[in-house]
Amino acid sequence: MPFPSVPISTPAGLLMGYRDGAVVRANGVRYARAERFEPPVDEPESARPIPATEPGPACPQAEDALLREALGPAMAGRTYHPDCLRLSVTAPADFAPDQGLPVLVWLHGGSYVSGAGDLPFYDPAPLVAEQRVVVVAVTYRLGIFGFLGRASTPANLGLLDLLSALRWVGRNSAAFGGDPACVTLLGHSSGADAAAHLMVAEGAAGLFRRVILHSAPLGLAPNRARMTRAMAAATESLLPTDSDAQVLLSQERASRAARWAGLKAGMPFGTQYGAFPLPSEAAVEAAWRAVAPHLDVLVGATEEELRFFAVIDPRIRSLERVPVLGPALVRGLVAAGSRRIYQEPARRFAARHAQAGGRAFLFNVVYRPPGSLFGAAHTIDLPLLFGTQSTWAAVPLLGDAPWPAVERAAREVRRLWAGFARTGTLPPAVELPGVLRLHRVEADRPMGERTGR
Repeated sequence: MPFPSVPISTPAGLLMGYRDGAVVRANGVRYARAERFEPPVDEPESARPIPATEPGPACPQAEDALLREALGPAMAGRTYHPDCLRLSVTAPADFAPDQGLPVLVWLHGGSYVSGAGDLPFYDPAPLVAEQRVVVVAVTYRLGIFGFLGRASTPANLGLLDLLSALRWVGRNSAAFGGDPACVTLLGHSSGADAAAHLMVAEGAAGLFRRVILHSAPLGLAPNRARMTRAMAAATESLLPTDSDAQVLLSQERASRAARWAGLKAGMPFGTQYGAFPLPSEAAVEAAWRAVAPHLDVLVGATEEELRFFAVIDPRIRSLERVPVLGPALVRGLVAAGSRRIYQEPARRFAARHAQAGGRAFLFNVVYRPPGSLFGAAHTIDLPLLFGTQSTWAAVPLLGDAPWPAVERAAREVRRLWAGFARTGTLPPAVELPGVLRLHRVEADRPMGERTGR
């Protein structure tokens, strides 16, 4: 049976969405247009009704067989096209315009080279229905299409896409019952890295009030300029007339050119300091301090971030099979890498924010699904925010975890996160046993002092 159609009158035009149980959806809505390697142009109002029942295309990307080991066939059935600047809105089914609901803007991860905003396991329907919030999921340009500046190509195009999407949210979210003055960025992995940098992006002031950063690889952000130059040099032969497939081959050449860069080569594409709309690397710390009084931050990581990559990388799996020393060595590498890339940078980010006059909370996800090789790895927080049993059934990450147990934990996490989006505050300390710990970061705590894990 087809879903009932729901027309939604917005400044963007009449969106022809649909009702899906307890929520209303408007999918695949264009927020901007962009020529290849050009900045986006905000989409004007449409005089015609806008179909909004199907997801938009994802940015062209290479198939990653290793990711399938953890996340299953996440991209199955998706179409790909560089003209991918679309978003999907999910609101309570009984919303009323100008109702003042919190708005969460979802920025997906994928190391800046994979994914899309509205994948099935990112389904925000439970969060929206339980907590009466509006969720906007954004798809933006990735990899060489969006995050590699060259002599003839501006840097940070994907970041400019996100700014364009946020302007769309500011203009149109009230039509879904949202409050454009109560917008929270909710980013995961590279999406969290993008959200952190949107805090200091030119033109971002006033577009959001709060930021939630899940597993942001902030430890990979500094000192990337030399690597980026090497990547740009490796793509000099790329022509404007090349096909998408040829562009992806250039992307692979760029990735190979970054392999000497150690840990940073694990995420070679990303934001570039000193290129519009970002400040220089020397000025970014001061920029984060300057915006702190105006933004609330909830930032954190999982207990075993790099366990995700240890499981799917055959080189590390072979190391773990070495008798006696192998498992201990891999555990040490996972712990050290998790601290360096995710956990310590999150702690420092929260401490700096609090000391500069902002409200900051730090969390640690400790959930380990039974029967899972991944433990409390990177992405284990996603089913605590999004999706249903059917969307996560094909995902190996959850091991043998019974869905009712996952759902009980998820309801508590969604309640806390929605409360933060609504008010910018949380209890001073929270512990969900076996799931999550968080606390408020105090401004008078010295930067060098650990903040409790």
